[in-house]
Amino acid sequence: MREFMLLQGDEACALGAIKAGCRFFAGYPITPATEIAETMARELPKIGGTFIQMEDEIASAAAIIGASLAGEKSMTATSGPGFSLMQEAIGYAAMTETPTVIVNVQRGGPSTGMPTKTAQGDIMQARWGTHGDHQIIA
Repeated sequence: MREFMLLQGDEACALGAIKAGCRFFAGYPITPATEIAETMARELPKIGGTFIQMEDEIASAAAIIGASLAGEKSMTATSGPGFSLMQEAIGYAAMTETPTVIVNVQRGGPSTGMPTKTAQGDIMQARWGTHGDHQIIA
């Protein structure tokens, strides 16, 4: 008999990342991506992984780049305003060809106007937000 799990999207994202080999997560709480960090904080220690709550989104992006350079499969999760703050680090990772996973859980508006409602307004920034000429999977 198959085992079924009833999950929210954020939980499914986190568990899928762990199943794919992610062993390092650095993040900063931001709605609606907080449940990814909560799930990683709960599950990573069970399998010898590392969860770190960083002081902001910039540090989160820098930490996963460092972990990736050290050989770990790493990930962070954020939303619109946090993703804006990560742009310089994302550009650095692209220029140095450092693999990272940055989950942008989109929400309505460019700021904190509707933080609990999902939307697709960040797709342009996800695709073309950094400096430079490089490929981004979005």
